[in-house]
Amino acid sequence: MDDWDTVTKIGSKVTGGASQRETVVRGKAALNAAQRSGNIVGTEKKFTAGNPSSKSGVEGQRLTKVDRSDDIVPVQKVSADIGAAIRNRRAEEGYKMTQADLAKKVNVPANDIKTLESGQAIKNQQLLNKVARVLKISPKTGKPLDEEPAKGSSSKK
Repeated sequence: MDDWDTVTKIGSKVTGGASQRETVVRGKAALNAAQRSGNIVGTEKKFTAGNPSSKSGVEGQRLTKVDRSDDIVPVQKVSADIGAAIRNRRAEEGYKMTQADLAKKVNVPANDIKTLESGQAIKNQQLLNKVARVLKISPKTGKPLDEEPAKGSSSKK
């Protein structure tokens, strides 16, 4: 019989009469003895997935440590200055409209405009850009944009 025909597998269960039984080696000493005997030895690390009662490995401990070390970053809110600028611009002549009217023009619920003006809204750049476009203000500073183009630029269509 050739060396290619005989294979010693470690760790799986084989049932049968004539075939060679695969054995599970526990411990370093038994593994070294199997290697010294000249047999082909296969090792495999088994992970128990989804079993909370099993002891988690070292890798899981590292991941937990990394998770705990991360700082919690507060969510960016819209500044109160921009909210006041939106409220003031809405009250100006030529832009007079209610929160509901502005909400209808930018296609959002009126409550979003209310929280935006109060400065308690989570920063949503798309909403700020829509409101700024309707009210013709800067979405970053809240300052009114000039109606006429600057002297150096031309607006040809």
